Formats: sequence, structure tokens, C-alpha cells
Amino acid sequence: MEKYYWDTQLEYLKRTRDLYYNDDYLEFLVSRVWKITKPVHIIDFGCGYGYLGLKLLPILPKGSKYTGIDKGQQLINKAIEYFHNLPYETEFFVEDTNEIELEKKYDIAVCHAFLLHMSEPKRMLQTMVDSIVNNGKIICFEPHWISGMSSYELEGVEQSRVVPLGILQRLFEESANKSGKNGNIGAKVPQYLSELGVKNIECRVSDKVNFLHPDMNQQDKQKLFNSLKEDGVGGEPVNIDQFIESLQKQGVTIKEAQEQFEAELLFSQVFNMDSSLIYAPSMKITFGEIEKL
Repeated sequence: MEKYYWDTQLEYLKRTRDLYYNDDYLEFLVSRVWKITKPVHIIDFGCGYGYLGLKLLPILPKGSKYTGIDKGQQLINKAIEYFHNLPYETEFFVEDTNEIELEKKYDIAVCHAFLLHMSEPKRMLQTMVDSIVNNGKIICFEPHWISGMSSYELEGVEQSRVVPLGILQRLFEESANKSGKNGNIGAKVPQYLSELGVKNIECRVSDKVNFLHPDMNQQDKQKLFNSLKEDGVGGEPVNIDQFIESLQKQGVTIKEAQEQFEAELLFSQVFNMDSSLIYAPSMKITFGEIEKL
């Protein structure tokens, strides 16, 4: 049986999640925006190792419960391990979220960087909506890649030389058109929820800004640099011939593919642990309420 890809990516997931949110902002959302004052039962679609549960349960009202669903057996095993000695009521299931049928018993359905991997994200959102009780909430933490790509500032290098936004935007759009999987899904979710009848829809942007600079504490600098590299920041491109061939298959001209290769190569060459880099992933947080007749 083919190994589930995300079961092999636990270390990547652990090292990169802290790039996206400040804990105090999540606390603000829970208390001031979502105004959650009573215990809730959350279901997390594509929960991985339980990242959202680990973040949300400590700031939710005491007595809140967390259910995680993921296709990855190794990820679920790790989630069970992480929560084993924590004072929360949790349960985890290894299930294909595309096929699962759930009771309408959850107060809040959440997902994190999950819908971008779905070829039919609106259908998955419907599944999430269908799991929520009347007056419950749906909350989606999803990326908008082009926003993140526009939010780099590397000292000493013009941004357009290392992150040419025009071609990247076209590549993202072409990929979404072909596969249905959309790295810019964060900007689509509000409209999809509206079409599904969700009420009181709002969308926020994470306030996290990562600042790598030479004067940081060495341990903190190493950790942040490693996380950024793990997340693909300044990654060295593959063999130029393979790179160009891949982009040509996506409708890019040879000249454009060469320019993109040169930009990524330059980024990888000038970005190092002693660089001064600002990076804001700009994760979109969309939420709404379920009002069923």
C-alpha cells in the first residue's frame, strides 16, 4: 500500500506551524471575536498531529472537547501521544475526510491548511457544515499564497528579483484550474461559505510577522531560520532543465521559466542565517455561523 504523504511530513509540520500565528491573537479571536464563553465540542478536519487542538484547548472554556480526523495513521498516533497526559477530553479517528459521514453534533468545525489540498473544497466545506449543530460555527484557517509571496522583504535585494509575483500568480491559478487544489483558497472560502448558506461570515488575517535579523539570540535565530527554510523560503531550485520543463508544461514560456529559475536561485544564494528578512504568511481565518431551519 502506498504510504500516505503527510504521514512522512511530521517534522515539517512541527517546525513550520509557529510561522503562522501569535498565541495572543488566537486568544483575542476566542474571547473577543468568536466570544466563546461556554464549553464547546470542536471537530478538526485534517487534524494532523492535533496542532489546532494544542493551540485552542488551553484558551477555550474549561470542559471543551476536541475530535480530530485525519487520513494519516502516523499523524493520529502522534496526536494521541501528545494529548495523552493533557487534561482535555479528546478523540481521534483515522478516516478519509472525503468519504466520512458524521453526526450533526459538533459546536465548531475547524480546519487548518487543509482545504488547499482538496480538489473539491466546496464539497468538503459542505461536509464540515453538515457536522455542525444549529447556531454552531465553522472556522477555516487557510493560506493565500500570493499574499504570502508578496510579504517578503530581504535586506539588500529588490523583492521583484527574488519573488516575481506576476508569473507566480499565473502558476498558482493554472495549477488550481487543472487540479482544483488551490493555494489561494483562503480568499475563496468566504464566498464558498456564503453559497452554502452560512451566516455572519467574516474573514481575518493572521497578525504574525516573522523577523529574522543578525542580532537575534543565536538559538532563536537558528530555530527561525530552520523553520523558514523548512517552509520553502529561499529554497534552492532543482536542476534547471527539469525546472524549465516543469514550468513549460504549465504554459510558461522558456524565457519566463528561465527568469523564474534565476529568481529562485538568487534567493537561495543571498538568504542565510545572518540575513535580515521580514516574512508575513498572511493566513486567512474565515468563520461563520450555521443557522438551520
